[in-house]
Amino acid sequence: MPITPIASRPHDHSHCVHSALSEADALCAQKGLRLTALRRRVLELVWQSHKPLGAYDILAVLSEQDGRRAAPPTVYRALDFLLENGLVHRIASLNAFVGCVHPKHSHQGQFLICRECHAAIELEQKTISDAIVHSASDVGFIVEAQTVEVVGLCSGCRGA
Repeated sequence: MPITPIASRPHDHSHCVHSALSEADALCAQKGLRLTALRRRVLELVWQSHKPLGAYDILAVLSEQDGRRAAPPTVYRALDFLLENGLVHRIASLNAFVGCVHPKHSHQGQFLICRECHAAIELEQKTISDAIVHSASDVGFIVEAQTVEVVGLCSGCRGA
C-alpha cells in the first residue's frame, strides 16, 4: 500500500511553515544572506499549503491581510531570492511557486501535481535526474537545469 504524502492529506500547516522558516533562517545565516521581512513573509505564504501559489496571489494576500502596498516587482524580487537560494521551486506549467522540502542541498525539482486538489508533491529521485542528464548527453545536449512536472491524481483525490 503506497504511503500518502503529507501534501495530499489534511494536516496542520503551521508545522510545515515553522520548519520552513527555521530552515530558511539557518540557511541564510550560514550563507551570510539577508532574509528580509518581505522575503520571510513571501516564504511563509508559499508554505501556507502545499499548493503552488502565483506571484499575484501572494501580492493579493500581502495587500489584503498585511495591508502592504507591495508592487509586483517587489514580490518577484523576493521570489527570485528564494528561488536562487533553493527555498522555493517554480512550477512552470502553473507559473507558480511551492516551498522546497530539501533546501539544504542543491537538487533538481520533480513534482507530482494533482489535477484535482492542486497539491504539488516534491520528489527527489537522483535516478530520474541522472537519466535525463545521460540521455541529453547521448545527443550532445548539456543540461543546465531541470524540473519534471507530472500531472495526475493524488491518493487522497483518487480515494474520494
